[in-house]
Amino acid sequence: MNRLCWSFVLLALSASCAVAADSNIIESTRSLDDIALQTDPASAFWQAARPIYAETDTHGKPVPGHRTEVRSRWTRDNIYFLFLCPYEELNLKPSPDPVHETNQLWSWDVAEVFIGSDFAKIKHYKEFEVSPQGEWIDLDIDLEKPHHEDGWVWNSGFQVVARIDRNAKVWYGAMRIPFASLDRRSPAAGNAFRVNFFRGQGPASHLRQIAWQPPMSNTFHVPDRFGTLKLVDAVAVTH
Repeated sequence: MNRLCWSFVLLALSASCAVAADSNIIESTRSLDDIALQTDPASAFWQAARPIYAETDTHGKPVPGHRTEVRSRWTRDNIYFLFLCPYEELNLKPSPDPVHETNQLWSWDVAEVFIGSDFAKIKHYKEFEVSPQGEWIDLDIDLEKPHHEDGWVWNSGFQVVARIDRNAKVWYGAMRIPFASLDRRSPAAGNAFRVNFFRGQGPASHLRQIAWQPPMSNTFHVPDRFGTLKLVDAVAVTH
């Protein structure tokens, strides 16, 4: 093989390794302004975010037809997440209440963010959930304490919106989370968080559990398997 061919091979291998090395990183792109929370992935706000995908089960096996897209933006006050969630059959809670917190929302179709700012105490993090019907729950999790689910009485002040496209069989959920509920630092480009994204999809008879970074366990709560979220300073002006 000549020298030119070897150069192309080495470049391809380097690119492949870079992609593999970054497969546990999501970048949250800065916005100059906060916006009214919305779920349109074609909007200028969400188009400025680079997506990642959750597409395996909790043990890393592919879950066909459920490739979940996640995007993130940040401002001086808030961090935003958008979920695009393909589904087969929705498992929805009867009589949904989008105004008040819904305890044990994870028993139904839901998208979840686990996020922590303390890299020295990885078992302490926050959990945020949104359902296709706009229900929500936020939890302050500390796995060092018994009954960590009791953290649902904590209130972060986060907001959600959601909608279902039944023709396309996709639902969309968006979150706006105040940085003050996550971190003592002021938000700045270069700040990093420990993060993971999950979904529960479908009724119990054929429940799909979908993860970004598979915990390699039957529980999502394995913080040493989380990935990393980085705040990046690619500024996009919103209107």
